[in-house]
Amino acid sequence: MLSRTADHLFWMSRYTERAENTARMLDVSYQTSLLPQSAAVAQLGWQGLLSISELLPAYTMRHGEITPQAVMEFMVKDPDNPSSIVSCLRAARENARAVRGTLTTETWETQNQTWLEVNRMLAVGEFERDPGQFFEWVKFRSHLSRGVTVGTMLMDESLHFMRLGTFLERADNTARLLDVKFHAVHSDFFGTATQQDQEYDFYHWSAILRSVSGFEIYRKVYRDVIKPERVAEFLILRADMPRSLHASLNEVVANLAVVANDQSAETQRRAGRLRAELQYGAIDEILATGLHAFLTQFLDRVNELGGRISRDFLVPAGN
Repeated sequence: MLSRTADHLFWMSRYTERAENTARMLDVSYQTSLLPQSAAVAQLGWQGLLSISELLPAYTMRHGEITPQAVMEFMVKDPDNPSSIVSCLRAARENARAVRGTLTTETWETQNQTWLEVNRMLAVGEFERDPGQFFEWVKFRSHLSRGVTVGTMLMDESLHFMRLGTFLERADNTARLLDVKFHAVHSDFFGTATQQDQEYDFYHWSAILRSVSGFEIYRKVYRDVIKPERVAEFLILRADMPRSLHASLNEVVANLAVVANDQSAETQRRAGRLRAELQYGAIDEILATGLHAFLTQFLDRVNELGGRISRDFLVPAGN
């Protein structure tokens, strides 16, 4: 496969996944903002959302004070914000258009229709009328895109590069979400908390689980109250949780093995080592050494993997 074609397929999937992840985080922040809480706590929540995507400096430069309406506008509609939902869907559609001949008709039409429809919805004010419904629509279109891709594409290198993009982006986002959200909890989750702290924490951890469609699965797996250490274990180490770090790295390793070439051995080794650490890791050890340090290192290694994949497969020869 031409490296340029692989590059477009890889980034088409990354941008689609990024749009979905942004919608998930915004939806949880929006729903949480409707709960009784102080203005300071609410502002920290919106600030954390910008921090997850490393957009706090860009937002502050453009808007100054952090307000829910301004943050949502910035993260949904701003064409100058490369991580906004509209920018991600535009980039996904442009990458799909560049390799139109490689995609099935159904895959292309799903991407194109999503782009046309999001413009119509924003033009007529559907986002402002019901943000929650809009975020659900973005998630649904991402689900539809993945389903159509797997259901209609030939199981060749094209599909594997698309899935590489999806799961590398998912691993990155889940790690960012965990890192920022764990820092946002005020009470010490290993110490004694007040009743008010415990109530706040319940909604906080529930919101994190809902943002990755994991609330019902968590209840099924643990059948217990929501505990921070179990949320961390669930989203880091559980291979059967679809959006966990472990599950995402399983997919990255599997798809890398299929598209491997003469220069990708080191990339495969590093991906396999990272997956092995998740496979054989224990949450007690991770928490003892520091969750923030673990997640920061994980993000560095995932970003390095992305760079290596680009060098091994996606950059045209001679560049």
